[in-house]
Amino acid sequence: MKSLVFLAGDEPMLALTSGRNRVDTAKLAVLCGAPDVRKATAEEVRAATGYAIGGTPPFGHPAPLRCFGDPDLLGFDIVWAAAGTPDSVFPIDPDGLMRLAGARVAPFTETRPSG
Repeated sequence: MKSLVFLAGDEPMLALTSGRNRVDTAKLAVLCGAPDVRKATAEEVRAATGYAIGGTPPFGHPAPLRCFGDPDLLGFDIVWAAAGTPDSVFPIDPDGLMRLAGARVAPFTETRPSG
């Protein structure tokens, strides 16, 4: 599972996605009601979450972030999320993840072809 930070204008937001999926920024922008959405820079990620790219957890940030959850995550019994560093993860059930992150589950990804 990936916790990715995006910006809609100046507002940081979190996208929780299945590892095989890619965020479609146009779909995310529609969900946010924003003209466009872009991936946050490393500095913007740290400013919004307190964590570096690669270790950003899905919750526990200094201030709440608007959060969207990939529906594909709900197909797993357990997902593994970043726990604050690039080499630390923790297991969590997807429903608990969405609840604790305050995520709105909505389609905003495209599945990458396998192989």
